[in-house]
Amino acid sequence: MKRVYDPIHIKEKFGGSFSSALPFSDSAEYCFLPGLCDVHVHFREPAFSYKETIKTGSLAAAHGGYTDVCTMPNLDPVPDSAEHLKAELDIINRDAVIGVHPYGAITVAEKGEKLADMVGLSPNVIAFSDDGRGVQRDEMMECAMIEAKKLGKIIAAHCEVNSLLNGGYIHDGEYAEAHGHRGISSESEWRQIERDIALSKKTGCAYHVCHISTAESVGLIRKAKADGVNITCETGPHYLVLDDSDLQEDGRFKMNPPLRSKRDREALVEGLLDGTIDMIATDHAPHSAEEKSRGLEKSAFGVVGLETAFSVMYTHFVRAGVITIERLIELMCENPRERFNIPLGDSFSVWNLEEKFRVDPSRFLSKGRATPFDGAELFGVNYLTVYNGRAVYKKG
Repeated sequence: MKRVYDPIHIKEKFGGSFSSALPFSDSAEYCFLPGLCDVHVHFREPAFSYKETIKTGSLAAAHGGYTDVCTMPNLDPVPDSAEHLKAELDIINRDAVIGVHPYGAITVAEKGEKLADMVGLSPNVIAFSDDGRGVQRDEMMECAMIEAKKLGKIIAAHCEVNSLLNGGYIHDGEYAEAHGHRGISSESEWRQIERDIALSKKTGCAYHVCHISTAESVGLIRKAKADGVNITCETGPHYLVLDDSDLQEDGRFKMNPPLRSKRDREALVEGLLDGTIDMIATDHAPHSAEEKSRGLEKSAFGVVGLETAFSVMYTHFVRAGVITIERLIELMCENPRERFNIPLGDSFSVWNLEEKFRVDPSRFLSKGRATPFDGAELFGVNYLTVYNGRAVYKKG
């Protein structure tokens, strides 16, 4: 097996300091990977610690091989000022076991009516986002982009046109029609991306599109890149592996944006292959068991992904010969770090990529248990995660 990150065997490199964490055997080889980086997670503190905490979320990330994550601002208080951000920073400084980098909100309380104190937030946030809500007013997004450009910060957008949602909660496709569900149109996503691309081109703002899910979104971003727009985007493992034909009447299949059609999934894979899609992000969004037990219609939007993402991508794309392991590391480590200026440091994880396991959410370190990959058989088991020279996860 190729050792991707470091050619030196872990026993030789670390001796007794870390090797005792691993069940070495003559028949197993271990693979160094650089610490993964996820630019889109929800750790729910302050205010919603029954769903997740900074501590449980960062432990889950370490379990999945991540050493840096960026946390979204749909909290209470919303980090829309330096004072409100401090509540989150205090918890991060106390409880995080890896690098946790908060977003600041674009607008006050994420209501889209007034710009947040972007100047006051800027020194301590990784970027700006109203994730969970699209900024509806064109002039508000333009003002935000102008301010972000001045501050040298990225606008990371959850793209959703509220007037096109029509009360939907899964993709407006064959499954919705066959089972009597209200659908979310693809246009609700790509129409706002189209607007934001024009604004990014006008203002020169660095623009990042969150969790794209439609073929039209891929096409718009591909063209924008060719036109020289300062744009990047992400998608999640579930959008690349599953589509609406995989839906079940279970809340673990409900997320926003929803699982789209086979055509959309294939377009996303094509975008992954040609470089249109820059990075993989989980949109790790934990909820309580009760909130996810109400079926497709009434369950809360959101699934967890930090503890399965690398293995899902490795199994379905690297082992399947679709992409190389080097390309996967670009998508899950190098590209997000470069775009968001997050240094790697002395951070890595150690995997047995030939070891197989079945996804069992009861063994997650996250408080969230809802995953569409529940019961899936995957390859790639993480044995050790080291963040800045300190072991933060050891298998078992």
